Order: sequence, then structure tokens, then C-alpha cells
Amino acid sequence: MTKDNTYESFEPINALDLPPTQVRIESPSIPSSESPPSDTLSIRQVYSRRKTVPEAIQIQKPQPQTSDPVAGIMVAARVSDDNAEKDEWFVVKVTNFDKDTKEFEVLDEEPGDDEESTQQRKYKLPASHIIPFPKKNDPSSAPEFQPGRHVLAVYPCTTALYKATVVNSHRKRKTDDYLLEFDDDEEDGSLPQRSVPFYKVVPLPDGHRQ
Repeated sequence: MTKDNTYESFEPINALDLPPTQVRIESPSIPSSESPPSDTLSIRQVYSRRKTVPEAIQIQKPQPQTSDPVAGIMVAARVSDDNAEKDEWFVVKVTNFDKDTKEFEVLDEEPGDDEESTQQRKYKLPASHIIPFPKKNDPSSAPEFQPGRHVLAVYPCTTALYKATVVNSHRKRKTDDYLLEFDDDEEDGSLPQRSVPFYKVVPLPDGHRQ
């Protein structure tokens, strides 16, 4: 081949009777049939990927992933101090979990009217102050509470949890609501029975103070 030539002919090395193939002799580059990758991958990276994926599959940029798998879930949280006279439990949203300290960062999105401020409040709590709720779309994750069992449940139309007693014995499916009597909920000398969804009822913690 002379300096003026830019093509060479190569005989096929397989057994098929194919005509000679012309190949352009150039510096290494991406084949003309492919457009350059849109990201910053080098030539070596592009070809190393082609060894494991078909040419028809385009190289895609990795999708962002949530770094904390528990972020965003709603849980029951005890926000009162250990030396408080009563335990205060609220429905809060997990914003982060510190793997080093084993503490949850949570957000109370709906503080009550008696709070000092109506703004959302943040807490950093140990795992012992957190109780996950059963999954609404997975009743099998919910524990079964028999009549007479003491539980911690979300009081209707609020985001606060209080001690209650299971009273209904007709509950046949895990998706059925619980009929509960909340402590200190007396009306006209008796405790009203209130219906609470199964996914808002959790076991009563040991040593609960109310």
C-alpha cells in the first residue's frame, strides 16, 4: 500500500464465498454508523461496554437512586423526652436515617393547635422511639390484635396516637377496621367505640405513660 492509498482489500477468513472487503485505515474512532456518546465516556469505555451489551442497546446515563430507602415513609414516633411525665406519640415522616448514630431524623408536618408554633417541627430520635405502621396495601404485614388487647392507635381526625383497647370480635379480614375504646375518651360516663383503620394501629410499647 502506498502513502496515497486509504483503503486495503482483505480476503474474508470464513468459508463463505464473499467478495473482498474494503476497510478504511484511520486512527481509532467510533464507527460511522454510530453517533458519539452523549456523555463523557472515553473511546475505550465505549468499546469495553460493547463487549457485554448488544450494539442495538444505547448506552444510558445511570438513573439517580434514593440514598436512604426509609426516607419519606410515615411512622409513629415518640417525641417526648425520657423524663417527661407522659409519652407523646405522633405520626411523622422520616427524612433521614443516620447509620452511624442509629438515629432517625423525622418531620412533624401537622403540629397541633396547642403547639408553640404552627410550623413543621423536626426531631432526631433513637430507633427505640420509632414504630413503623403496617403497610396499607399489604395487610399481611399487620399484626393481629385480639379483643381486650391494649394498642397504640391514631385518634380519628388527628395525627396523634393514644392508648386504646380492642373491643370488636367480628373482624374477619385483616383489611377490616378495628373498633377501639381510647383511654381518657369518656363521653357521658362511658367510652365511645371508634373505628380505626388497621394500618393506623400498632403494638403498645412497654412502659407506656399516658
